[in-house]
Amino acid sequence: MPGMTPPRFFALVPAAGVGERSGAGQPKQYVEIAGRPMLAHTLAALVAVPRLSQTLVVLSPSDDRFEAALPDCGAWVARVGGASRAESVLGGLAELRRRGAGDDDWVLVHDAARCLLQPAWVDALIDACQHDAVGGLLAQPVADTLKAGGADGRVSATVDRRDKWAAQTPQMFRLGLVERALLALGAAATDEASAVEALGLAPRLVRASMANFKVTWPEDFELAQRWLYQVGPSSR
Repeated sequence: MPGMTPPRFFALVPAAGVGERSGAGQPKQYVEIAGRPMLAHTLAALVAVPRLSQTLVVLSPSDDRFEAALPDCGAWVARVGGASRAESVLGGLAELRRRGAGDDDWVLVHDAARCLLQPAWVDALIDACQHDAVGGLLAQPVADTLKAGGADGRVSATVDRRDKWAAQTPQMFRLGLVERALLALGAAATDEASAVEALGLAPRLVRASMANFKVTWPEDFELAQRWLYQVGPSSR
């Protein structure tokens, strides 16, 4: 309709966790990779996407490292993180509302630990989902044979991989929809897409690169560093 403001695009980065599986001895978002804190690489990629109106990073209320580690990062900051991912994202959505975002604006939730993100992948997600009725997420078709494991640490079954995808981020949904979905599912939501799926909706899968992996285990830091040194800052 004439006079209507087109929806805007916001990125939201929950970074309130401690990253216990990483073995880093500190919140993993502040571990240096290729000379910069991991979170700095993540935010640099998002800030470099012109179509994003703004990026909001959600921190723990007790976080006392961010400003010293990432001066002039170019993102909004809110210490409204919670005990779970869902709580942190909901806190971030409420903060976006306080800063003027509305139900129809798009929110792209991205893992702080996916520090190899490229702006082109964000643009591809926006292109694929901006006119979608539901929204969607970056994902990668599973190439490996999948095994289900039992409590005894042995294989209990081989799982058919033909229709399986590994979910990545960003995950892009309208603010009102993802907020309603997360409020309904709560801490059981492992990601935003799972919450939206619980409403009976089917997010769009947008194929992404295997390079968009989440730094989780100790060996992942070295792999991410090698990749960043190879790609270099020019791609950002």
